[in-house]
Amino acid sequence: MISFIIPAYNEEALIEETVAQLREGADQLKLDYEIIVVDDDSSDRTAQLANASGAKVVQVKDRHIAATRNAGAKAARGDIFIFVDADTLAPVDTIRAALSALDKGAVGGGATIKFRGQISTSARMAITIGQIPMRFAKLVGGCFMFMTRDAYEEAGGYDERVYASEEIWLAMKLRKQGRFVVLREKVLSSGRKIRRYGMLELTLILIRMAVRGPSALTKREGLEVWYNAEREEEGADDS
Repeated sequence: MISFIIPAYNEEALIEETVAQLREGADQLKLDYEIIVVDDDSSDRTAQLANASGAKVVQVKDRHIAATRNAGAKAARGDIFIFVDADTLAPVDTIRAALSALDKGAVGGGATIKFRGQISTSARMAITIGQIPMRFAKLVGGCFMFMTRDAYEEAGGYDERVYASEEIWLAMKLRKQGRFVVLREKVLSSGRKIRRYGMLELTLILIRMAVRGPSALTKREGLEVWYNAEREEEGADDS
């Protein structure tokens, strides 16, 4: 069985579309699957809409992305985990490629990210260039990661000592177990952080985090770019 695990906080604008896309792809591929939405103390209709869309809803009150992802894995029944963020669309070709990589012996991996909605041309260029060294280093964004259950468990899951970059730490642990792949197939993730903060401010935030070191990631304060409660309406425009 394939377990799609979606962490979510106040995602009523996007959760139905995300679940529907996964269901469409999984049905097209004739998979045995489940979709788990981990609702992390939302104040909107995320849980109700996810349930109405056919997902199993797990309720937590962590406000901690690593813990929320791990809660989904704990509830999952599958032998393959695919973690998809609530603001991310995973096309059927990407799901197929992920399963093919695992079938060929990879322990896990991620996908190339394309951002949805209107963002500046310079931001798109910077993101495209920035993904090149990530591919070389076999690192991926957390919005789409896949792995075998065995590899996830051997790695100890997502590191709950950090409030951000948990996908980087997990990817490094998975790489020690075997082949970790970065697919050329894309997922479509929200560009709302870029629109809200701008590339310059986001870059400065990342630089400050790098200067402060790992200690900057061990508390939620200072990581508002990941934990801000505001959400914007956003459709499937991937221009």
